[in-house]
Amino acid sequence: MVESNFLGMATAIQNPTNLQTIQEDDQSLPSFRSPPHNFEAEKALLGAIFANNNAYDRVSGYLRPEHFADPIHGDIYGAISKLLERGQIADPITLRTFFEQDGSLADVGGTRYLAEIAGSMVNVINAAEYGRLIYDLHLKRHLIELGEQVVNRAYSPEVDDNAMKQIENAEQSLYDLATTGEIEGGFQDFKSSVVSAIEMAEIAHKRDGQLSGVATGMRDLDQIMGGLHPSDLVILAGRPSMGKTALATNIAFNAAYDYKVETDDQGNQRVTDGAVVGFFSLEMSAEQLAARILSEQAEIASEKMRRGTLSNDEFDKLVVASQQLHKLPIFIDDTPAMSVSMLRTRARRLKRNEGLGLIVVDYLQLMEGTTRNDNRVQEISEITRGLKTLAKELDVPVLALSQLSRAVEQREDKRPLLSDLRESGTIEQDADVVTFIYREAYYLERGEPVQRAEESADKHADRYSHWEGRIEEVRHHAEVIIGKQRHGPTGTAKLYFDGTFTRFGDLDTQHTESY
Repeated sequence: MVESNFLGMATAIQNPTNLQTIQEDDQSLPSFRSPPHNFEAEKALLGAIFANNNAYDRVSGYLRPEHFADPIHGDIYGAISKLLERGQIADPITLRTFFEQDGSLADVGGTRYLAEIAGSMVNVINAAEYGRLIYDLHLKRHLIELGEQVVNRAYSPEVDDNAMKQIENAEQSLYDLATTGEIEGGFQDFKSSVVSAIEMAEIAHKRDGQLSGVATGMRDLDQIMGGLHPSDLVILAGRPSMGKTALATNIAFNAAYDYKVETDDQGNQRVTDGAVVGFFSLEMSAEQLAARILSEQAEIASEKMRRGTLSNDEFDKLVVASQQLHKLPIFIDDTPAMSVSMLRTRARRLKRNEGLGLIVVDYLQLMEGTTRNDNRVQEISEITRGLKTLAKELDVPVLALSQLSRAVEQREDKRPLLSDLRESGTIEQDADVVTFIYREAYYLERGEPVQRAEESADKHADRYSHWEGRIEEVRHHAEVIIGKQRHGPTGTAKLYFDGTFTRFGDLDTQHTESY
């Protein structure tokens, strides 16, 4: 550890006699480059707090005892924190009782060192600047340590520890280091919050669809939800084969297709509609996902593409559709069993390079927690919290797909409920919006009437005819049930579903979809 290596020299550095002895004893030591530190700034900050305890409030939000390069200064700062949190005064007199029985100050003059620190005070007004300097130097020391770890790990002969994994771990470590201090956080005045809310309302007012979030492209769904809002975690849940992935790809396509950017007089760019989409496909490969979108837009059955039974005209149609789609800002990552930290790293990179505006995760239960846990509920809790944190950090909506438990199959009315979510407690708690996809035709097709022993042929024919008629009525009908929405009402959006092309759209009396 770089910091621990040089911190042990702090006492020797403060005592020139000891340092001179070290230098005289071994002239063969290589030149030593001391990690960045500023003991004078540390003493000046502590002295400022001694002079006026209110100075502590200017740095207490982010500065911790371990951020001090000199461990003695860190101990003194920790003792100050304890006294002030109890509502007591912190000065050399009150701190004396902390250190009289403690030998940590013995090498620097004992409790007299507290008086020396008090005399080091330059100006109370500069306390915040001293605190930021101390924290900045702490980060630099850990950057050096992180750099050494990256180098040492790169030299490691471990076969499973490949370069890309090391890069992702290094990015995650850098992110963790950048977010530990909260130096830029804190309160903002209500005026600023109101201005932000007005700006969001203005954007919605100027849009054709009058939405403040990313439009899904489904009229009725957007009317209820107002689009997918930045910083929201939106759950789309359903039983297998209900069309979760199909609906997610439709939404992703619509958002990318509508993507528009305008540039103001100062050259600043602003997204006016749609979004750059990052699609994390843990179930399907990138090629399969792209084939689905091609099938939807070219109106060619995906099974014909898979089997290679396309006619020449259909193939030409497919080529034209691919030429129109290849410029869409959709980025697919099909890495299996992805962890939250890995997803966060890649999403931040996409945000930085391409201006990410929407994240889709297919699907939640295929992700892994940062640490393997035998308790799956706790692991899912970590994943949903991580996705919600990511949505807030990047200020983009995160649409995460989720499986439903089998409990829904046991009920006569098979429309999903919040309690049907797997590990429902934590998913429902962390999500801003929970939606369910339901297609009655899915269950009707699997409930073909069978003639009973006591049933006449005519009665069975009537039942069968009624069953066929009902299937025909609802074959292209789908429902998206909004079971929870923090910012708006719950309800049900009716959609049109075309199973041949796995495509969702707006439902009207003519059963036509608008794209």
